[in-house]
Amino acid sequence: MATASISNSPSKWVVLPHYAFAAGAFLVLSILLLFSTNAFGGHYFHPKLLTLTHVAVLGWATMVIFGALYQLLPVVLDCKLYSEKLAFYTFGLLGVGTILLAYSFWNFSLGLVLHVAACCLLAAFVLFNINVIQTARKAPKWTIEADFIVTSAIWLLLTGFVGLLMAINFTNPFLPQDHVRYLQLHAHMGMAGWFLLLIIGVGSKLIPMFLLAHPEDTRKLNWSYNLINGGLVFFIFDHLFFRSPLTPLYAALVVGGLVLFLLFLHDAKVLGHRKDMDLGMKQTFLALALLIVPIVLVFLVSTDLGLPQQVLSSLYLVYGLSIFLGFISALILGQTFKTLPFIVWMHVYEDHVGRYKTPLPKDLFNTHLLRWQNISYLLGFLLLVVGVLWRVEAVILAGSIAFCLAAILYTINVFHLLVHKAQHLTPFVYGNARA
Repeated sequence: MATASISNSPSKWVVLPHYAFAAGAFLVLSILLLFSTNAFGGHYFHPKLLTLTHVAVLGWATMVIFGALYQLLPVVLDCKLYSEKLAFYTFGLLGVGTILLAYSFWNFSLGLVLHVAACCLLAAFVLFNINVIQTARKAPKWTIEADFIVTSAIWLLLTGFVGLLMAINFTNPFLPQDHVRYLQLHAHMGMAGWFLLLIIGVGSKLIPMFLLAHPEDTRKLNWSYNLINGGLVFFIFDHLFFRSPLTPLYAALVVGGLVLFLLFLHDAKVLGHRKDMDLGMKQTFLALALLIVPIVLVFLVSTDLGLPQQVLSSLYLVYGLSIFLGFISALILGQTFKTLPFIVWMHVYEDHVGRYKTPLPKDLFNTHLLRWQNISYLLGFLLLVVGVLWRVEAVILAGSIAFCLAAILYTINVFHLLVHKAQHLTPFVYGNARA
């Protein structure tokens, strides 16, 4: 964030509403979780689980990523955002689409409302792609980070398109194969194509920046990009047309790309001049550590080990939990308090720099709330995983309560930041002169 400036940054009204909506969605997600503990005892194709997944993916993760990306694209690509108007329209369509989709799944109403929701979301993804691709085209230099970000946006669009086909197929069946097969395709395109590529594209720029490191060798990132996209494309064609037993091989390609990204971050950490880590960076590295869970599970669920169906269903549920409520949520919880304080500080105080004493970005939020948020989140996640794995509803409920507490603390801290205003600034005094 050190190289961000107000000259390249979009209006705060483009960025901050995304954080507000996402915080609200995270709170709603945690409340819905409290009322869904009985849904974890069966198949993952359950109305309440579909609702939780889409609120987490769209209202929480994608919404906050859109907002952060509008602020970070000028930093990563060194150019202005292509269109703020498109960003406003995208926000509206994504918000409306998410609410309608959550309503439809929760009530398992698969008619017109679901179709409208899917259309809104696909339209949002089209506008987002136009904005990202046109912004990348303005960049003075095309980098591997641009490859990751633009490709992730295209995978998001394809994920939304498959989602729309599935929404129509609920009431007007026309797809030639079983619905669950397309659901697996839809989920993996979103997880590996959208989230993983985007996180690597942005993380490979921002995390070294926070560590005060400047790794110049990008060969690991180049191979990471090729392996993840190759594994995903092979998986899609095989899943649609062949159904061969090679799925673990495709998973290994994606995991190989992920490992190369982690090795790149390790190099950056070794080169970095900042050895102490604040709570936000600790949470970020916790998220990276949590990746070990889905990495192990993807081989268990994709390999024919002859496991009982009940065990396999639990493993599938934990696999999804470890990605959406584990890796992605932990990363957002940590990075929110690395990016949002700086964004708020920049819009509130940049005009006062050099004339008044201003607080630092880290002074704009409550670190005690953040510490307890991280603790309750980790406790909630572990209890949820254990409860789902062993099918004990009381443990799932305990995990949901801890998770809800984390969401409440997160929401309080985020809105505390969003309403921050400059007050009672003390002017600098230079020698005998007053500023």
